[in-house]
Amino acid sequence: MKIPISVLVLIHNPNREVLLIERADRPDFWQSVTGSLDTPEETLDSAAVREVAEETGIEVYALARGSLKNLHHYVEYEIYPTWRHRYPPDIERNTEHWFALEVPVGTPVHLAPREHLNYLWLPFEEAAQKCFSQSNRDAILKFFTQPNDFMGRSEDGIQS
Repeated sequence: MKIPISVLVLIHNPNREVLLIERADRPDFWQSVTGSLDTPEETLDSAAVREVAEETGIEVYALARGSLKNLHHYVEYEIYPTWRHRYPPDIERNTEHWFALEVPVGTPVHLAPREHLNYLWLPFEEAAQKCFSQSNRDAILKFFTQPNDFMGRSEDGIQS
């Protein structure tokens, strides 16, 4: 059963383009990297690093120090009824924690074929419009249009 605590990792490059991936279980549903904690003991930072590697093949620790930032922002939303069977009974809400990962232009993407069908790099405005999830749209728009909301709240980055 899934844990109702997840991460959303907004992967972007210096050109303000955002990586979106198309879900295999819902074609035409585009999103950023997302995923739930594997265990209650897993940290949010570890989940973000793991999900990025699993879904895109991008290894956070191979990037420049500070590339991955915990934005110290979270939203709570209702889990779509069609996906509630993945969670324990009576769980209807999920808490999603936002991260941002800056990667160089041209970073190779290797999708997990069971999870995703395709990927796109889009200017942030177009990426926000294409996302099926309201929280994903909000994360993209807030990150690029209200960056001061995240300034000073994240560490220098997540890497050891």
